[in-house]
Amino acid sequence: MGKEKTAIIIGAGIGGLATSVFLAKQGYSVSIFEKNSAPGGRCGQLIRDGHRFDLGATMLMMPVVYHEVFDLLGIELREGKDILPLENLYTIFFDDCSSLAFSTDSEKMRQQLEKIEPGSFVRERDYVESGYRIYNLGMSRLVARNFYNLSQMVNLKNIPLLFQLKAFTPHYSYAGRFFRTEHLRMAYTFQNIYVGQNPFKSPALFSMIPAAELTEGSFFPASDGMFYIVKRLLAEARKQGVKIFFNKPAGRIAVEGRRVKGIVFPDGTTAEADIVISNADLPYSYRQLLPDKRKADRIDRMKFSCSAITFHWGVDKTYPQLDQHNVFLSDNFREGLEKIFREKSVGNEPCFYVHAPARQDPTAAPPRQETISVEVGTGHIDNLRYQDWVEIRDRTRKAVLDRLRKQGLDDLEDHIKFEICHTPESWENGCNISRGSVFGSLGHNIFQMGYFRPHNRHDKYLNLYFTGGSTHPGNGIPNVLLSAKLVSERILKENPA
Repeated sequence: MGKEKTAIIIGAGIGGLATSVFLAKQGYSVSIFEKNSAPGGRCGQLIRDGHRFDLGATMLMMPVVYHEVFDLLGIELREGKDILPLENLYTIFFDDCSSLAFSTDSEKMRQQLEKIEPGSFVRERDYVESGYRIYNLGMSRLVARNFYNLSQMVNLKNIPLLFQLKAFTPHYSYAGRFFRTEHLRMAYTFQNIYVGQNPFKSPALFSMIPAAELTEGSFFPASDGMFYIVKRLLAEARKQGVKIFFNKPAGRIAVEGRRVKGIVFPDGTTAEADIVISNADLPYSYRQLLPDKRKADRIDRMKFSCSAITFHWGVDKTYPQLDQHNVFLSDNFREGLEKIFREKSVGNEPCFYVHAPARQDPTAAPPRQETISVEVGTGHIDNLRYQDWVEIRDRTRKAVLDRLRKQGLDDLEDHIKFEICHTPESWENGCNISRGSVFGSLGHNIFQMGYFRPHNRHDKYLNLYFTGGSTHPGNGIPNVLLSAKLVSERILKENPA
C-alpha cells in the first residue's frame, strides 16, 4: 500500500471546504489553514445582540448546481426542510414606488407584467425560455467543465457556440428586443451585478441569471441563513477527517523548481504536502504568495469586478413594507452604473438591495425587531484615482435612507440600534480580496471565461491548484461549488490518491 497523499488548502471559504471533502473522500489527508477565526470567507456570518447577518450571498440560486455538488459530497440538502422555496424571489421597487415581485408563478407574473407593459408577458416568456437555453448550453459547454488546453475552447466547432451564447451582444440591448419600458429592461438586467458586471457592457449570456431564477426558483435555508451552507460543508469536512486550523494565515507558498513544497507561515514555520490548493483570492495568491511577479502583473491588468458597500442594521421595529429580498432600482440606472464602473464610485441615486431575513426565519432577529442588510454596488479600489471611502459611505447611506423614506420607512433611521458597515477597503483587509472586488475579483467577459480565465492549476508549478471565484468557472456560490468539483476532478486525474 502506497504512502497516503497529502493536501494543503489555503482558506476555508466555500471553495476550500468543498474541495477538502472531495479530496478526503478519495483518500487524501487534507489540512486547511484559514487566516480568520471562522470559516466561510465572504460567505461568513455576523451575530450581534440577537441579530444575525449574512455577510455575502443572501439567497440560494441555481439549486440544481447545489444538489449536483452536494450529492457528490454525500451531503443531503432537502427542499422544503433544509432549504425553503421563496414565494417571491425578490420584490423590485421603482422610483415611482410601483413594484414587481419576481416569482415562478407564471400567472402572478402575467398579471404584474401586463399592468406595467401590455403585451409584455408573452415576450417575457420568450426571454426567460431563451435565457434558460443559454444557461443550459453555457453550463454544459463553457462553465461546468475543465479546459486542459486552448484548442478545447478555440476551435471551429465552438464558433457558433459564441453566437448561441450571445457572447457579443450587450445584455441591456438584448433585453430591449423583448421589453419596451425602461422599468422592465432594468428589472431583467440588473442581475449582472450578482457577478459584478455592467449590463450595458457585459454579454447577453448573463440573461441566463434571471432566466434560471424564474425557471428553477430560489431558496433560503430554514436556519442560520446562507451560513448554513458553510456549516454543512464544515461538518462534512470534519467527518471526513479534514484538519482545519483557524487564525493561521499563509505567508507564502514554498516553491522548488516546477513544484511547490507547502506553505510558510509568517512566523517562519512550515507545512508540507504533495499538493497545495489556494482558496485565497487568486490575484492575491499570485501577487503575495508566489515569487513570479510577471504573472501577477498580467493578472492585475485584467478586468476586475465591481465592489459593494454594505450596511448591517439592527433595528428595534418591524417594517412590513419590505419583502425578504428587495431591489430598489433607480431611474438613473445607466448613470449609476457609469459611476460604478467608469468613475469607481457610487451615484447620487444608486440602485441597491435590501435583505430582511426575519420574514422567513424569525430567529434572524429578536421578537418584533428587524435585521436589515443593505448592499450598494460601488467601484472597486483604484489606486490611480482619489477615493474618499468615508465620504462615499456617508453619501451612500443618506441616499439609501432617503429612498427608503420615500417607500414609507419614514422613521427607519431613528430605530437603528447599531450599524456595521463594510466598504471595499473592509473586504480587501478582511478577506484579502484584491481591490475589494467582493464579487469574485476578476470580472466576466468572454476573454475572461473558460480557458481564458486564470486556470485552476498553475502553469509552472504543476502541483499547485486554485479554487474560488477568480479561477474557472467564475464567481457566485454555484460557480464556486463547481470550481471545487472541477479542480478536484483535475487533481485526482493528475495526482490519483
